[in-house]
Amino acid sequence: MRRRQRDALKATGRPIVYSINPNSAHSNTAPTYSGWGAFSDMWRTSEDLSASWSTGCSPSADCFVGITEALDIVEPMREWTKPGQYNDPDMLMVGVRNALSLTENRAHMTMWAMLSAPLIAGNDLRSMSADVRGILTQPDVLAIDQDPLVRQADRVRDDGDAEVWAKPLADGSVAVALLNRGNGSRQISTTLSQVGLGSGTYQYREVWTGATGTTTNQLSAQVAQHGVALFRVSAGGTTPPPPTGSALVSASSGRCLDVPGSATTNGTGLVIWDCHSAANQTWTAGSDGTLRSLGRCLDAPPSATAGTRVQLWDCNGGTNQQWTFQSNGTIRGARSGLCLDVDRNLTANSTAVLLWTCTGSANQVWSRR
Repeated sequence: MRRRQRDALKATGRPIVYSINPNSAHSNTAPTYSGWGAFSDMWRTSEDLSASWSTGCSPSADCFVGITEALDIVEPMREWTKPGQYNDPDMLMVGVRNALSLTENRAHMTMWAMLSAPLIAGNDLRSMSADVRGILTQPDVLAIDQDPLVRQADRVRDDGDAEVWAKPLADGSVAVALLNRGNGSRQISTTLSQVGLGSGTYQYREVWTGATGTTTNQLSAQVAQHGVALFRVSAGGTTPPPPTGSALVSASSGRCLDVPGSATTNGTGLVIWDCHSAANQTWTAGSDGTLRSLGRCLDAPPSATAGTRVQLWDCNGGTNQQWTFQSNGTIRGARSGLCLDVDRNLTANSTAVLLWTCTGSANQVWSRR
């Protein structure tokens, strides 16, 4: 039947993606046959995916699987993925019914990108939060998923709750995911040889934070529970692609952190404004903790207190220009310990952005897009 459907679709002369679910009668038959690519473009690899980190479902049982079970099922099928043929571990659960935490959403998106999986949004696009939109549209993660080499990552180490996955990329670099499946934060490390790289000095970039560095031996990160660290590591000592700038979207208003009029004068006060793609709303995270736009840095005056407005200033390496992204979506100043805040929770264009005591309220929550 499926071959007849394939032939009928080809006979139309139109480009059509043929997606099948071979788990007929709720029996997970997909992993038992390697020939699905002979007559389809993509095929479901498991039972339906639940918006859960784990359901405890056995790979052979008739029940919904969680993210971790889906990974266990698809991992041995990695050789089946190639250009035009894709293992499909089911649609993304990012943002579905708010069932997953922000950390879990990022890990879920990361691992589907590592699989070269079809990325089919399963959430309601009409009502998704800025955080969810930022995860689904993170350009560097999408680039790893859509890399033209089309390789599914190999789980190169499995220490139970701590796993290391490696995915070769077309430009010679390697994507490395350090996955924490368990409860509680943990340190996860791997060696360059373990992820398929030889001796020498390599440069890396952590995709979600933009942090960069060099290494001659190990990659290591403190990974939150149900979280992941995603590195792109250059091969042959070449520089990995530069961090991609992104907009910073306020959760309370849906508007973006903006340099008014693209002014670059020191002391220019920052505001929120309707989001667009111009350079004055593009912020790049530096390895030194800075956030840069228009060649200058997001800055708080050295003596800033709660209520002080943030500004644009020449980059100088001071701690008043260093910022950290917190797990709850807030952005905290290294020197002041205060958070980026939209003044009085207002939502209108030109509302000032300032520092305030960190509360985690919506006007202090930001996402990248």
